[in-house]
Amino acid sequence: MRVDRAIAAYLRHVSVERGLSEHTLAAYRRDLAEYSAWLAADGIDDTAQITPEVVSRYAAAAASTEPRPAASSLARRQSSVRGLHRFLAREGIETDDPSARLRPPKAAQRLPKALTIDQVAALVQAPPAEDPIGVRDRALLELLYATGARVSEAVGLDVDDLAHGEALRLRGKGGKERIVPIGSYARDAVDAYLTRVRPALAARGRATPRLFLGARGAPLSRQSAWLVLQAAAERAGLSAHVSPHTLRHSFATHLLQGGADVRVVQELLGHASVATTQIYTHVTVDALRDVYAGAHPRAR
Repeated sequence: MRVDRAIAAYLRHVSVERGLSEHTLAAYRRDLAEYSAWLAADGIDDTAQITPEVVSRYAAAAASTEPRPAASSLARRQSSVRGLHRFLAREGIETDDPSARLRPPKAAQRLPKALTIDQVAALVQAPPAEDPIGVRDRALLELLYATGARVSEAVGLDVDDLAHGEALRLRGKGGKERIVPIGSYARDAVDAYLTRVRPALAARGRATPRLFLGARGAPLSRQSAWLVLQAAAERAGLSAHVSPHTLRHSFATHLLQGGADVRVVQELLGHASVATTQIYTHVTVDALRDVYAGAHPRAR
């Protein structure tokens, strides 16, 4: 099969069968376009011409570009290529998977950086309470920290997703839904936004069920939510880099520090595997080690 047709068939498959987000699909499309271009430059336009040696040469070429890509970027590209060839073999389009021996580079483990509880308080209180947009921003920030939601999940919330009283419904990766408790601080902030601000914002644009709206009444985008967080971090005087994921990291770390079971945190975060969640336990163990070293008379 022609390489471009094979890639198109695979992208249709992952879009329909796996329910991937547009963001993830765009990454697959970009990675496979780079792979296709490299194959074309090597004189390969049919998947039957792709051997394990070809795949290995591609992996080596991708790793040797300047500036050198991060291990996580290389791993993602190789994952896209392996997914394509597994699909072709499974569907009987090709007899073998030439990427079967490909091993992704081992990425260095990066521990998530969590804010302190005081820093979180300063961050969520940074938007001006007297300003309507500030009321919306406080509601967004409180909700992100209270639930550990991904920013895409937060901006994708509908008003009806709050109909569970003290919990809300989040739609995670692959369209999976989960119910997450929402604390009193976030609930009060969201209630203030719903009663005092959202009706006026909604009147400026077309009717939409989305919870968080922009200044012109359209649904708030992921990029706008990121800007909200950046502005709040500057107002709070936080020098460290703060991203929407920082609040998710802080949510998980503070729960574990407070004694929550790692499997409960896994469920709240929407992780498919507890192994993904266990990276946060390293953070809490490091904190315990510091306390031990400073307090125990025979620690040093």
